[in-house]
Amino acid sequence: MLRPITVGLDGSPESLAAADWAAREAQRRGLPLHLVNAWIWQPHDVPVAEDLKAQKRWALSVLRESEQDLRARYPQLTIDTEQVSEPATEVLLGRAEKAEMLVLGSSGHGAVTGFLLGSVGQHVLAKAKHPVVMVRANTRSAAEGDSGEVVVGLQDLGSQAGPLLEFAFRAAAARGATLRAVHAWDLPPLYGRGPEAGQAAVKPGALAEQQEKALSDALQPWREKFPQVTVVETVDLAFASGVVLQAAADAGLVVVGRRVHRPALGMRIGPVAHAVLHHVAAPVVIVPHD
Repeated sequence: MLRPITVGLDGSPESLAAADWAAREAQRRGLPLHLVNAWIWQPHDVPVAEDLKAQKRWALSVLRESEQDLRARYPQLTIDTEQVSEPATEVLLGRAEKAEMLVLGSSGHGAVTGFLLGSVGQHVLAKAKHPVVMVRANTRSAAEGDSGEVVVGLQDLGSQAGPLLEFAFRAAAARGATLRAVHAWDLPPLYGRGPEAGQAAVKPGALAEQQEKALSDALQPWREKFPQVTVVETVDLAFASGVVLQAAADAGLVVVGRRVHRPALGMRIGPVAHAVLHHVAAPVVIVPHD
């Protein structure tokens, strides 16, 4: 049974943009699309204009209107919907377990709105065990947004890179897009700091060449598995966030990782993922890895 692409939908412009992106991605990959709306009524200190039944009717109308719109524009796509009267965090994390990826709307600039009320978005990004895609509203047209490179940011080139490269290569293959693999590295302590240390590291046969070879070696199995994908390699002695942001300026999709094993306290997603979510206009995929 095919795992669906699941979208958290609440009627906001961001979530509608996420649903449209997810529909195109599902169509490219031959996967079903699952639209889910999680809502829970919470009383406040002041009277509210709508009662529980009215809120439920409105939420259901959001699902139905979105489904009808997507069916009209993607008639070959298998679409189903689900409305759940439970807190959004638990619902989204649970549905992500059964999905190929979870797609959510983001306003960017650090403020995640719509379905992601309060700390919901941070919790989902930090705890999901499968890829989560964040999509902004009204940044690029569908055709323009899908036409750019797929950029994957790689810090670790060992087994941790596997989940990121698998997602990135599959996405590039589905789009017929170029894949740009970006690896930023830092000098070991023994090199010290300053211009002289950097010059020594980039001499022929020095650390820079070693890093280039390490990236090439990490990519080779995936090149063989996806021979149709054109790959561009970028290796730089610089801060990872800056290197990825520069490469992602005109990207169609950006893929970055998040370590699964984080401290129990806090909902950190890592500095690179945090920077990319703040500043990149393209959809951003957060891929968890060990």
